[in-house]
Amino acid sequence: EIVPEFLTLLHGVIDSPDIPLNVSRSYLQADGNVKKISAHITKKVADKLKEMFVKDREDFENKYDDLRVFVEYGILSDDKFADRAKKFSLVKNTEGKYYTIDEFTEQVKGTQTTKDDKTVFLYTNDKDAQFSFVKAAKDRGYEVLELKGPLASHWIAKMESTLDNVSFARVDADTLDNLIKKDEEIPSKLSKEDEEKLKPVFEGVVDKEKFKIQFESMSESEAPIVLTQPEFIRRMQEQQQLGGAGFMGAFPETYNLVVNSNHAKVGAILSESDEAVKTNKAKQLADLAMLSQGMLKGEALTDFVNRSIDLI
Repeated sequence: EIVPEFLTLLHGVIDSPDIPLNVSRSYLQADGNVKKISAHITKKVADKLKEMFVKDREDFENKYDDLRVFVEYGILSDDKFADRAKKFSLVKNTEGKYYTIDEFTEQVKGTQTTKDDKTVFLYTNDKDAQFSFVKAAKDRGYEVLELKGPLASHWIAKMESTLDNVSFARVDADTLDNLIKKDEEIPSKLSKEDEEKLKPVFEGVVDKEKFKIQFESMSESEAPIVLTQPEFIRRMQEQQQLGGAGFMGAFPETYNLVVNSNHAKVGAILSESDEAVKTNKAKQLADLAMLSQGMLKGEALTDFVNRSIDLI
């Protein structure tokens, strides 16, 4: 009970005249001095980490990836440590640059603030697997954090509950225009009637229970189809994998298949008169979106390869 759980790897000696040695464990657990010593240890560790950060920030940043899990554990388990950690806990962007939370908030406040005055922290847990989403965000001038590790999802939830007007969104959770909603809107080249005609075409080439078809008015230069998973559902699944939120077992694995209503290839499918060709093109675009997410496997992957060869 003397050493906080998140500091159990800490080595050292405690010298205290206030605790008798020849007593039972249960007596110590009820002793008020033990709680005071525990709080003091937490304070001393936090003060030392802050001192290291202030004295030589570059050296501290080089060590931080090894310290991160302990700092995050402390933030999650001890509110007083969490308050002190604001001065030295760091986040890292995909370029490898470190920021404190306050520094990063100032960095992105202008570009990543929504029309509702909420600042959105975009992040990735695998910058290689989500490369296309990260690149699209950076092309817009957005900063993307790299947040990974066993405690990342819990740390994110903690930050959202303590920071004012700040939310976290993984770059592949939705289209950028939906993740960071601005006042301006891109007009769509498709009418509602056009979308109603195309929707069953795309529903016919994917599992309708797993993939929800929706149309978004995006830039013509963006992908014709973007495959995303809602932030809430993915977070619940991650927590379930870590042993929490067991009641979420009933939640199916679902994704949004977002069709870019302004892309030329989507317009070409709409104007195609041959139904077989129309279906084939829709299937090719849907498979490309799944391939980019590493979701195309087995027979589906073989069919895609053979179809691609035929199209060359």
